[in-house]
Amino acid sequence: MEQKLKIAVFIDFDNIEIGVKSTLHREFDVAAVLDALKERGEIVTKFAYANWGRQESATRALSEHAVQMVQRDPSPRGDKNGADINLALDALEMAFTHDHINAFAIVSGDSDFIALVNKLKQYDKRIFVVGGRAFTSTILQKNCHEFVAYESIIDDRPRGGHAQQAQQAQPQQQGQQPQPQQQPPQQQPQQAQPQAQPQQYAERPPQQQREQRQPHKRVALDLAQSMPLVERALGVLERREVRPQLGLLKSTMLQLDSTFNEKAYGANSFTDFVEKLQKSDYVEVTGGEGRYMIRMKGGAAPEKPGAKPEEAIPLLRDVLETHRLDIDNGAVAEDLAEWVHQEQPGFDWQQYGFQEFSELLNYAQDKGLVRIQADEEKGLTVFLGAEFHPPAPPPEPEPVAEIAEEEEDEPQPLVPGQPTATGEIPLPELPPKPQRRPRAPRKTASQEGQKKRTARPRKKPQS
Repeated sequence: MEQKLKIAVFIDFDNIEIGVKSTLHREFDVAAVLDALKERGEIVTKFAYANWGRQESATRALSEHAVQMVQRDPSPRGDKNGADINLALDALEMAFTHDHINAFAIVSGDSDFIALVNKLKQYDKRIFVVGGRAFTSTILQKNCHEFVAYESIIDDRPRGGHAQQAQQAQPQQQGQQPQPQQQPPQQQPQQAQPQAQPQQYAERPPQQQREQRQPHKRVALDLAQSMPLVERALGVLERREVRPQLGLLKSTMLQLDSTFNEKAYGANSFTDFVEKLQKSDYVEVTGGEGRYMIRMKGGAAPEKPGAKPEEAIPLLRDVLETHRLDIDNGAVAEDLAEWVHQEQPGFDWQQYGFQEFSELLNYAQDKGLVRIQADEEKGLTVFLGAEFHPPAPPPEPEPVAEIAEEEEDEPQPLVPGQPTATGEIPLPELPPKPQRRPRAPRKTASQEGQKKRTARPRKKPQS
């Protein structure tokens, strides 16, 4: 029997909010995140970190879901990492003091939390990371137990439902009849629409043009791209001599790749995902509902396996080289996507496992090819990465040793009262003392008597 998970949720609100606005152009929905985590266990506590003086509009939604809002006081230098440090310290303290909490959910896309994730895993905690595929570091996605893509949990939720209801209610309040919305665009004249729409669209500034663009629905990936992971997971279960049941297969696939999500392939659930594989003649399913047994079908290998994500990097590098001057000061991600279509007409990032072009940019950022910056108004802005602007080499040391050797040949002049290179203070020179003549050694009495005896007698002068 699997252990029941008791989850503590920690939300880096500033990071997740600007990431959702810049990539998905919609408001962050905390209810969708909490509902997705409730499917995986019981939520016992919820914290959100931000400078709430700037997030007054979001405090009501968090209060309705009993999320404790922790104030992040910005430092005088505008340090961004203040919320990250507070979140990490509180999460570690809870791991030490609350033994019944065995799972943590980090709602953020910041790669700085990799150290926190690894430390919590060392204390035998299950880690969920909730973030967008377009702004969450791929390193963080692959180092948790399960990555919950924000795009997948909001696909089934209505987009701006309250705003649409308010717009429909305004004509009724003013006594006007609402215009019917049942007529599809295909029934309108096809000649008038293409001529009028580009003219209105071209008269608007570029920023308003991007705001008017409705985000298209995410296209599901080909099932053939999931088959290498499915085949690998079934091989692991076979080597363990374990019956490949439905739930066990998914847990094994998440163990091998924490970024797997069946909704990326157009399935509403994992059961629906397996049924799609069966219809495509990739796997063989036996047993009744709820007790499915899956195994590979003989000769059912996909004819066109998906390309690896790293194979898309050289193609993107060529486009960046061509438009290097345009991207050097920053370019909008949408403009870069158009350049990719122009330079590489046959390039399709979905063949490499990316549902959106922004996901490819996020992957390229971790490879050092580009640097992306999220902006609420402009969206994603792309800059050239460290590969194009490598750090400057350290300055070469000056030839101090050679100069020192040359100076050693000439003795340093000594100045009285001034310290030398060795730290010694020379004393002033004194005039030389006059030299004394050495005294003759004194003769002893025996030497005097011997001298007298040996002396010759003087001759007397003749008279």
